[in-house]
Amino acid sequence: MLLLGVVVASAQYGRGRGRNRQASPPAGVEDMSWENDPKFKNDVFTFVRIQYDSYGWRDNSWRTDYPDSDRNFSFRLQQLTSLKVNPEPIVLQLTDPELFKHPWIYIIEPGRLIFSEEEVANLRRYLLGGGFLMVDDFWGEDEWQNFYEQIKRVFPDREPQEIPSDHKIFNCVFPLKSKPQIPSIHHWYTYHDSGITWERADAETPHYRAIYDDKERIMAIICHNTDLGDGWEREGDNIEYFRQMSEPKAYPLGINIVFYAMTH
Repeated sequence: MLLLGVVVASAQYGRGRGRNRQASPPAGVEDMSWENDPKFKNDVFTFVRIQYDSYGWRDNSWRTDYPDSDRNFSFRLQQLTSLKVNPEPIVLQLTDPELFKHPWIYIIEPGRLIFSEEEVANLRRYLLGGGFLMVDDFWGEDEWQNFYEQIKRVFPDREPQEIPSDHKIFNCVFPLKSKPQIPSIHHWYTYHDSGITWERADAETPHYRAIYDDKERIMAIICHNTDLGDGWEREGDNIEYFRQMSEPKAYPLGINIVFYAMTH
Protein backbone atom coordinates (compact mmCIF):
# COMPACT_ATOMS: atom_id res chain seq x y z
CA MET A 1 0.00 0.00 0.00
CA LEU A 2 1.14 3.51 -0.81
CA LEU A 3 2.26 5.52 2.22
CA LEU A 4 1.68 9.24 2.53
CA GLY A 5 3.31 11.95 4.58
CA VAL A 6 2.30 15.19 2.92
CA VAL A 7 0.93 18.63 3.66
CA VAL A 8 -1.65 20.57 1.74
CA ALA A 9 -0.21 23.00 -0.77
CA SER A 10 -1.59 26.52 -0.94
CA ALA A 11 -3.68 26.72 -4.10
CA GLN A 12 -6.66 28.50 -5.61
CA TYR A 13 -9.63 26.73 -7.12
CA GLY A 14 -10.22 27.35 -10.78
CA ARG A 15 -13.03 26.13 -12.99
CA GLY A 16 -13.19 22.64 -14.29
CA ARG A 17 -12.28 20.36 -17.12
CA GLY A 18 -14.23 17.82 -19.08
CA ARG A 19 -16.04 17.53 -22.36
CA ASN A 20 -18.58 20.20 -23.33
CA ARG A 21 -17.68 22.35 -20.32
CA GLN A 22 -18.00 26.13 -20.16
CA ALA A 23 -15.10 26.24 -17.74
CA SER A 24 -11.54 27.31 -18.32
CA PRO A 25 -8.35 26.02 -16.65
CA PRO A 26 -7.17 27.68 -13.43
CA ALA A 27 -4.90 30.68 -13.67
CA GLY A 28 -1.43 29.63 -14.77
CA VAL A 29 -2.53 26.20 -15.98
CA GLU A 30 -2.72 25.97 -19.75
CA ASP A 31 -3.18 22.21 -19.95
CA MET A 32 -5.05 20.33 -17.25
CA SER A 33 -2.79 17.33 -17.59
CA TRP A 34 0.52 16.58 -15.99
CA GLU A 35 3.37 14.13 -15.85
CA ASN A 36 4.94 12.48 -12.84
CA ASP A 37 8.54 11.43 -12.45
CA PRO A 38 8.75 8.04 -14.22
CA LYS A 39 11.15 6.84 -11.51
CA PHE A 40 8.23 6.98 -9.06
CA LYS A 41 5.45 5.74 -11.34
CA ASN A 42 4.34 3.22 -8.71
CA ASP A 43 4.27 5.83 -5.94
CA VAL A 44 1.33 7.91 -7.14
CA PHE A 45 -2.32 7.90 -6.12
CA THR A 46 -4.68 6.43 -8.72
CA PHE A 47 -8.43 6.96 -8.73
CA VAL A 48 -9.88 3.43 -9.01
CA ARG A 49 -13.53 3.06 -9.96
CA ILE A 50 -15.14 -0.34 -9.41
CA GLN A 51 -17.22 -1.99 -12.13
CA TYR A 52 -20.02 -4.16 -10.73
CA ASP A 53 -23.26 -5.95 -11.60
CA SER A 54 -26.77 -4.82 -10.71
CA TYR A 55 -29.33 -7.51 -9.93
CA GLY A 56 -26.92 -9.99 -11.49
CA TRP A 57 -26.71 -8.12 -14.82
CA ARG A 58 -24.03 -5.81 -16.11
CA ASP A 59 -25.56 -2.36 -16.50
CA ASN A 60 -24.26 1.18 -16.49
CA SER A 61 -24.92 2.25 -12.90
CA TRP A 62 -21.22 1.92 -12.07
CA ARG A 63 -20.43 4.36 -14.92
CA THR A 64 -22.41 7.28 -13.43
CA ASP A 65 -20.46 10.56 -13.78
CA TYR A 66 -17.68 8.66 -15.60
CA PRO A 67 -15.08 9.66 -16.75
CA ASP A 68 -15.19 13.41 -15.97
CA SER A 69 -15.79 12.92 -12.25
CA ASP A 70 -12.71 10.76 -11.86
CA ARG A 71 -10.50 12.98 -14.01
CA ASN A 72 -11.63 16.23 -12.41
CA PHE A 73 -11.12 14.90 -8.91
CA SER A 74 -7.67 13.56 -9.82
CA PHE A 75 -6.73 16.97 -11.20
CA ARG A 76 -7.94 18.83 -8.12
CA LEU A 77 -6.12 16.42 -5.84
CA GLN A 78 -2.93 17.03 -7.80
CA GLN A 79 -3.51 20.79 -7.95
CA LEU A 80 -4.53 21.47 -4.36
CA THR A 81 -2.23 19.13 -2.44
CA SER A 82 1.32 17.89 -2.55
CA LEU A 83 0.12 14.35 -3.26
CA LYS A 84 1.37 12.97 -6.58
CA VAL A 85 -1.60 11.73 -8.59
CA ASN A 86 -1.98 9.58 -11.67
CA PRO A 87 -3.64 11.72 -14.38
CA GLU A 88 -5.37 8.62 -15.76
CA PRO A 89 -8.00 7.06 -13.48
CA ILE A 90 -8.72 3.38 -14.00
CA VAL A 91 -11.66 0.98 -13.80
CA LEU A 92 -11.29 -2.42 -12.12
CA GLN A 93 -13.53 -5.27 -11.06
CA LEU A 94 -13.27 -6.54 -7.51
CA THR A 95 -11.99 -9.84 -8.87
CA ASP A 96 -9.02 -8.24 -10.67
CA PRO A 97 -5.63 -9.06 -9.08
CA GLU A 98 -4.61 -5.43 -9.79
CA LEU A 99 -7.04 -4.36 -7.06
CA PHE A 100 -4.51 -5.10 -4.32
CA LYS A 101 -1.99 -2.67 -5.82
CA HIS A 102 -4.22 0.31 -5.01
CA PRO A 103 -5.07 1.64 -1.54
CA TRP A 104 -8.35 3.40 -2.43
CA ILE A 105 -11.38 2.37 -4.49
CA TYR A 106 -14.68 4.03 -5.37
CA ILE A 107 -18.16 2.56 -5.87
CA ILE A 108 -20.99 4.75 -7.11
CA GLU A 109 -24.78 4.23 -7.20
CA PRO A 110 -24.85 0.92 -5.28
CA GLY A 111 -28.62 1.00 -4.81
CA ARG A 112 -29.01 -2.04 -7.11
CA LEU A 113 -25.56 -3.56 -6.70
CA ILE A 114 -25.26 -7.33 -6.28
CA PHE A 115 -21.90 -8.83 -5.30
CA SER A 116 -20.84 -12.26 -6.49
CA GLU A 117 -19.41 -14.63 -3.90
CA GLU A 118 -15.93 -14.04 -5.31
CA GLU A 119 -16.39 -10.27 -5.04
CA VAL A 120 -17.56 -10.63 -1.44
CA ALA A 121 -14.44 -12.58 -0.51
CA ASN A 122 -12.07 -10.29 -2.41
CA LEU A 123 -13.53 -7.08 -0.99
CA ARG A 124 -13.31 -8.42 2.54
CA ARG A 125 -9.68 -9.45 2.01
CA TYR A 126 -8.87 -6.09 0.38
CA LEU A 127 -10.31 -4.02 3.22
CA LEU A 128 -8.91 -6.12 6.05
CA GLY A 129 -5.53 -5.94 4.30
CA GLY A 130 -5.43 -2.15 4.54
CA GLY A 131 -7.48 -1.00 1.55
CA PHE A 132 -10.12 1.74 1.69
CA LEU A 133 -13.55 1.90 0.03
CA MET A 134 -15.57 5.04 -0.69
CA VAL A 135 -19.24 4.52 -1.61
CA ASP A 136 -21.16 7.44 -3.10
CA ASP A 137 -24.41 8.64 -4.71
CA PHE A 138 -27.40 6.62 -3.60
CA TRP A 139 -30.59 7.94 -2.11
CA GLY A 140 -33.50 6.80 0.05
CA GLU A 141 -34.27 3.80 2.18
CA ASP A 142 -34.78 1.20 -0.56
CA GLU A 143 -31.32 1.82 -2.03
CA TRP A 144 -29.80 1.84 1.44
CA GLN A 145 -31.41 -1.49 2.27
CA ASN A 146 -30.01 -3.10 -0.87
CA PHE A 147 -26.50 -1.87 -0.20
CA TYR A 148 -26.74 -2.78 3.48
CA GLU A 149 -27.65 -6.37 2.59
CA GLN A 150 -24.69 -6.57 0.21
CA ILE A 151 -22.10 -5.07 2.55
CA LYS A 152 -23.33 -7.35 5.36
CA ARG A 153 -22.40 -10.27 3.13
CA VAL A 154 -18.87 -8.83 3.13
CA PHE A 155 -18.84 -8.11 6.87
CA PRO A 156 -21.58 -10.02 8.67
CA ASP A 157 -19.68 -9.34 11.89
CA ARG A 158 -19.47 -5.54 11.48
CA GLU A 159 -22.21 -2.92 11.44
CA PRO A 160 -22.00 0.36 9.47
CA GLN A 161 -21.92 3.19 12.01
CA GLU A 162 -22.75 6.86 11.61
CA ILE A 163 -19.53 8.89 11.71
CA PRO A 164 -19.65 11.72 14.29
CA SER A 165 -19.35 15.20 12.81
CA ASP A 166 -16.18 15.90 14.81
CA HIS A 167 -14.34 12.88 13.36
CA LYS A 168 -11.00 13.76 11.76
CA ILE A 169 -12.20 12.55 8.35
CA PHE A 170 -14.27 15.75 8.18
CA ASN A 171 -11.37 17.97 9.25
CA CYS A 172 -8.03 16.39 8.37
CA VAL A 173 -7.34 18.79 5.46
CA PHE A 174 -10.34 21.08 5.00
CA PRO A 175 -12.48 21.74 8.10
CA LEU A 176 -16.16 21.14 7.37
CA LYS A 177 -18.66 22.64 9.79
CA SER A 178 -21.40 20.15 8.92
CA LYS A 179 -21.96 16.98 6.94
CA PRO A 180 -22.65 18.21 3.41
CA GLN A 181 -25.48 17.12 1.16
CA ILE A 182 -24.66 17.53 -2.52
CA PRO A 183 -27.47 17.04 -5.06
CA SER A 184 -27.02 16.30 -8.74
CA ILE A 185 -26.79 19.41 -10.86
CA HIS A 186 -30.17 18.61 -12.47
CA HIS A 187 -31.85 18.54 -9.06
CA TRP A 188 -29.97 21.70 -8.08
CA TYR A 189 -31.22 23.55 -11.17
CA THR A 190 -34.81 22.83 -10.12
CA TYR A 191 -34.61 23.38 -6.36
CA HIS A 192 -31.61 25.55 -5.48
CA ASP A 193 -33.76 28.64 -4.85
CA SER A 194 -35.80 26.68 -2.30
CA GLY A 195 -32.81 25.28 -0.42
CA ILE A 196 -33.91 21.70 -1.00
CA THR A 197 -30.82 19.56 -1.54
CA TRP A 198 -32.32 16.10 -1.00
CA GLU A 199 -33.42 14.18 -4.07
CA ARG A 200 -36.15 12.04 -2.49
CA ALA A 201 -38.67 12.52 0.28
CA ASP A 202 -37.00 9.80 2.37
CA ALA A 203 -33.50 11.18 1.78
CA GLU A 204 -33.60 14.52 3.58
CA THR A 205 -30.71 13.74 5.91
CA PRO A 206 -27.22 12.99 4.55
CA HIS A 207 -25.53 10.04 6.21
CA TYR A 208 -21.82 9.26 6.35
CA ARG A 209 -21.41 5.79 7.78
CA ALA A 210 -18.21 3.85 8.42
CA ILE A 211 -17.10 0.27 8.72
CA TYR A 212 -14.19 0.02 11.13
CA ASP A 213 -11.42 -2.53 11.48
CA ASP A 214 -10.31 -3.97 14.83
CA LYS A 215 -8.05 -0.95 15.42
CA GLU A 216 -10.91 1.52 14.84
CA ARG A 217 -9.55 2.53 11.44
CA ILE A 218 -12.25 3.38 8.93
CA MET A 219 -12.04 0.79 6.14
CA ALA A 220 -15.06 2.08 4.24
CA ILE A 221 -16.98 5.35 4.17
CA ILE A 222 -20.53 5.12 2.89
CA CYS A 223 -21.86 8.46 1.61
CA HIS A 224 -25.66 8.07 1.51
CA ASN A 225 -28.22 10.69 0.48
CA THR A 226 -25.55 12.78 -1.23
CA ASP A 227 -23.67 12.87 -4.54
CA LEU A 228 -20.04 14.00 -4.33
CA GLY A 229 -19.37 12.59 -7.78
CA ASP A 230 -21.69 15.06 -9.49
CA GLY A 231 -20.00 17.89 -7.60
CA TRP A 232 -16.75 16.76 -9.21
CA GLU A 233 -18.10 15.96 -12.67
CA ARG A 234 -20.24 19.07 -13.08
CA GLU A 235 -17.91 21.71 -11.66
CA GLY A 236 -17.66 23.45 -15.02
CA ASP A 237 -21.33 23.39 -16.01
CA ASN A 238 -22.54 26.26 -13.85
CA ILE A 239 -20.45 28.71 -11.82
CA GLU A 240 -23.03 28.93 -9.04
CA TYR A 241 -23.21 25.16 -8.70
CA PHE A 242 -19.42 25.18 -8.52
CA ARG A 243 -19.44 27.87 -5.82
CA GLN A 244 -22.23 26.30 -3.77
CA MET A 245 -21.50 22.58 -4.15
CA SER A 246 -18.20 21.71 -5.82
CA GLU A 247 -15.81 24.18 -4.20
CA PRO A 248 -16.98 24.26 -0.55
CA LYS A 249 -18.35 20.71 -0.23
CA ALA A 250 -17.64 18.02 -2.83
CA TYR A 251 -13.92 18.65 -3.32
CA PRO A 252 -13.00 19.38 0.31
CA LEU A 253 -14.76 16.26 1.58
CA GLY A 254 -13.37 14.08 -1.20
CA ILE A 255 -9.84 15.28 -0.49
CA ASN A 256 -10.34 14.73 3.25
CA ILE A 257 -11.46 11.17 2.59
CA VAL A 258 -8.44 10.39 0.42
CA PHE A 259 -6.00 11.91 2.93
CA TYR A 260 -7.59 10.02 5.81
CA ALA A 261 -7.40 6.79 3.84
CA MET A 262 -3.75 7.34 2.91
CA THR A 263 -2.58 8.32 6.39
CA HIS A 264 -4.44 5.71 8.44
